[in-house]
Amino acid sequence: MEKINLVCIGCPMGCPLVVEMEDGAVVRVTGNTCPRGDAYARKEVTHPTRVVTSTVRVRGGTLPMVSCKTRSDVPKDKIFDVVRALKEVDVDAPVAIGDVLLSDVASTGVDVIATKNVQKKA
Repeated sequence: MEKINLVCIGCPMGCPLVVEMEDGAVVRVTGNTCPRGDAYARKEVTHPTRVVTSTVRVRGGTLPMVSCKTRSDVPKDKIFDVVRALKEVDVDAPVAIGDVLLSDVASTGVDVIATKNVQKKA
């Protein structure tokens, strides 16, 4: 039986988790003080995902770049594909928080959205 040690990021407590796996399946999770720890551990060892944050260029804006993030988490093995795709993105000002800057980034089904407002240059 394989044992994997993790620290839960579901809340500020940071519970030390131990995931026991057999034949690629989770058998047991211990160390969590709430159900979120169990869910986090199971997902992290079987299908890890992350929210990706970055910036994209803005044409004609009061700022040259706008911060952005994936609307939801993407598979961990797609992170570099997401970042590469964002290097090719230029958007026109104005940009508002929540605007979709890139749809279905890296064929993940997840949109990239702005996390800052950028006004158009006067």
